[in-house]
Amino acid sequence: MRSSRLGFGQMAAKQSADGYDLFEDYGLIEASFAQQYGIRLRHEKDMPYSEFTTLLAGLDHETPLGRMVQIRTEDDKDQLKAFTPEMRKIRRDWQAKVAKKMAAQNPNWVREQLGGLQAAFKAAYGSKDD
Repeated sequence: MRSSRLGFGQMAAKQSADGYDLFEDYGLIEASFAQQYGIRLRHEKDMPYSEFTTLLAGLDHETPLGRMVQIRTEDDKDQLKAFTPEMRKIRRDWQAKVAKKMAAQNPNWVREQLGGLQAAFKAAYGSKDD
């Protein structure tokens, strides 16, 4: 269950890790609530945010949002090989969005990522000094 006490920045970071964006994916969220729960969010006037986030966390992978999250966050190499070009683009676009958001929130993150990549190349191929 998601905490309704998260600040906006924390909630945005959690959503990125979860593979969805509360605002950009709202259409998928609406469709998923209608499919799984029979709830039409546009007609709900009194749903507490804590209930909304609990229901959101309970959406399964067979809903429109669930399928999108599955594509965006898939890490299994066999599953990735079976992706269509469109699925690959969805996943690549999501990864780029998350990386851009991380870089904006924490400029040192980019340096850390590049340092790790540099170390991996050094370990794999050695350095000029070796």
